[in-house]
Amino acid sequence: MNNWTIPPWKYHVFLSFRGEDTRKGFTDHLQAALKQRGIITFLDDKLNRGEVISDQLLQAIDESLVSLVVLSEGYASSSWCLDELQRILESKKSLAREVIPIFYKIDPSDVRHQRGSFAHALQKHGKSFAKNKEKVQRWKDALEEVANIAGYDSTDQ
Repeated sequence: MNNWTIPPWKYHVFLSFRGEDTRKGFTDHLQAALKQRGIITFLDDKLNRGEVISDQLLQAIDESLVSLVVLSEGYASSSWCLDELQRILESKKSLAREVIPIFYKIDPSDVRHQRGSFAHALQKHGKSFAKNKEKVQRWKDALEEVANIAGYDSTDQ
């Protein structure tokens, strides 16, 4: 028997998404559908834009059984989203939480290989975080890892 225990959960689902891309459409509809089915969902709609990722948000990730990561064109442009993603994947490893990527109007291989808007965003982050290249590399690794998880592609009909 293991000497560790998985902490209790508070949410069924944690939704990670780029608000500018999907909040007023796909994510709102997804959250409403989950709520209608009695699924307790954490949505970061009460957090202020531009602030450093909060301990409350990190705790919500750890207290969620599943994280749905809505990867959209602008997802990688947000350092907040990338920090969230990194924590989600850490929680997957250390707490055995599930991660389900949703590729919203993007090609999963663009995420995996950091092409298109993902390449552009990471180049900008590389300049902004020039003194912290390890952080940018961790984000690249996280994007590659999440893109290798079986998920849903909105372009599949």
